[in-house]
Amino acid sequence: MIHVILTTHGPLADAMLASARMVYGDLPHIFPVTLSETKGINGFRDEFAAVLHQASKGADGVLVLCDLQSGTPWNIACHHAFAPETSPPVAVLGGVNFPMLLLSDEIKTLTDVNQAAAILLNQAKETLVLARLSDTQQSEDF
Repeated sequence: MIHVILTTHGPLADAMLASARMVYGDLPHIFPVTLSETKGINGFRDEFAAVLHQASKGADGVLVLCDLQSGTPWNIACHHAFAPETSPPVAVLGGVNFPMLLLSDEIKTLTDVNQAAAILLNQAKETLVLARLSDTQQSEDF
């Protein structure tokens, strides 16, 4: 089982998780951690470590979805991911978006966190689209 930590600057993680719950209901394998101005970097570091400990229970791996590469959440997640004593294994992806968060529900039953990260990254790339005019009339029915 793969557990997911969703980490962002500000309340984005909590808002994305609330929106995901509207679509899928309860998502007990997803754990949000946010960096706030009042918490600061040290507070975030401590909270992330505590949430990672919690998310690790019963997990084969923990996948961390960060909002931004090279930001504080990314840096702290990578610190844990590359520490030899971290168990279970941790993988980190940057650039989280709502479809990626929803798709994480499909990889939760895997046991290899690096494989789960690769699959999720490939699936998420397909959700990025540019709107363009169509030559055909689109139906009003969904």
